[in-house]
Amino acid sequence: MTTTLTDDERLRRWRLVLGGGDADGTGRALTGTDAAMDRALTALYDRTADSGHRSAGLGASAPSVARWLGDIRTYFPSSVVQVMQRDAIDRLGLATLLLEPEMLEAVEADVHLVGTLLSLGKAMPETTRETARAVVRKVVDDLERRLATRTRATVGGALDRSARISRPRHRDIDWDRTIRANLKHYLPEHRTVVPERLVGHGRASRAVRKEIVLCVDQSGSMAASVVHAAVFGAVLASMRSLATRLVVFDTSVVDLTEQLDDPVDVLFGTRLGGGTDINRALAYCQSRITRPADTVVVLVSDLYEGGIRDEMLKRVAAMKASGVQFVALLALSDEGAPAYDRDHAAALAALGVPAFACTPDLFPEIMAAALEKRPLPIPEP
Repeated sequence: MTTTLTDDERLRRWRLVLGGGDADGTGRALTGTDAAMDRALTALYDRTADSGHRSAGLGASAPSVARWLGDIRTYFPSSVVQVMQRDAIDRLGLATLLLEPEMLEAVEADVHLVGTLLSLGKAMPETTRETARAVVRKVVDDLERRLATRTRATVGGALDRSARISRPRHRDIDWDRTIRANLKHYLPEHRTVVPERLVGHGRASRAVRKEIVLCVDQSGSMAASVVHAAVFGAVLASMRSLATRLVVFDTSVVDLTEQLDDPVDVLFGTRLGGGTDINRALAYCQSRITRPADTVVVLVSDLYEGGIRDEMLKRVAAMKASGVQFVALLALSDEGAPAYDRDHAAALAALGVPAFACTPDLFPEIMAAALEKRPLPIPEP
């Protein structure tokens, strides 16, 4: 349903966007709630006389920032609040204020805020750490509620399909599935079904579990991807038919598999920022693979390699040649593709490993396709 704006409403919105002053051309005065909203916007995007454009103007004292955070949560929807918080942190360098428990209790928790908290790392005092964990826990729980059910259903379905026997022995025939699969071959004159395709029972009880290795770049630009990877790692690790490993890296490599029962512990075990050595991380992952044909390796990285480029590509080629299903994701977030190394992405594509950004909603489909060894559902650029 399309709503037609009145001239007055249109003028009001332009006034809020432009910020007032002699040059905005609206001549519109604001009162009440509109005036309060304008003050909140002005505090962050204050217009300066010299430039004629809004620039940062929010004072960096904790009380004033806490009041401002309360104001924006009163006057703006959650999605807008998250954007304004991000702008305040990026433009005004307010990250250090997040080290105060009172500030953390005032902010709107989202994936980007978690990334900022994790990047503060050891600078965070003990008095703030518990509050920070509570903020991270809220975001992680929200993500799990959104993603877990669909991930288990999609990935579980792929595992079930890949476990079925296509040419079963008589004792392995699943007669219920076989009859349903062949109903179109029912012969009414003989009152029987002629099965053209036999469906066997799954091999789950006899087969070794599929293995998934999540190899995640923890450089600063990958913060949102690290958060989502931790949640997905915990969900996948909860599935008995999978063996899931989570490895994070910068110039060093950390295996966080033992903490996968709690993604919050995983996130506080990361160290956002620093360099990148993809080759070293892949060497570690490769050394842990025992059954290549049953393994999916997911590299989540913007591909800015600080290690040995040619060795990295040789490693990917060797893993693929051994039977590993290799997936390269430039990002695992809702923001789309970040800046990334296009030369490395092209080199991976030449090896049959397309590199692309993946939203959290698409990730279960990507994993299902990789486990079934079918073409990946790559999103349109």
